[in-house]
Amino acid sequence: MPGSLVALDTNVVVSHFRDPEVYANAMLGHELHLPVTVIAELRGGAKRSRRPDYQHSLIDRFLDSVDVLDTDLETARVYGDLWAELAVKGKMIPTNDIWIAASAIQHGLKLITNDGHFTNIEGLEHESW
Repeated sequence: MPGSLVALDTNVVVSHFRDPEVYANAMLGHELHLPVTVIAELRGGAKRSRRPDYQHSLIDRFLDSVDVLDTDLETARVYGDLWAELAVKGKMIPTNDIWIAASAIQHGLKLITNDGHFTNIEGLEHESW
């Protein structure tokens, strides 16, 4: 749906860096948001890559085209609720992904991800590109 507000997961951004033509078309017309946790994961991956300077420059250029979602007290409240729900269900997912989901839920955004484990989070609208 063109023009929709979306948050991007780390794996989607990495896929975009690897195959920009395919993902640029998918991103076209959407208002893109990036949880700060995604930026941290991208920076960590860049630091460990064979070409860290190049990877950091890709990230920097990409950040010019998105709105960054900071983590605040409301994000922490949503995170805590999600963490507890997942623990009770026995369906924990990686901690950073709970933070990413919390940001998307807090801001009423659809999360674009290629990770299936986000289906364990009730109230999170998500899709794969």
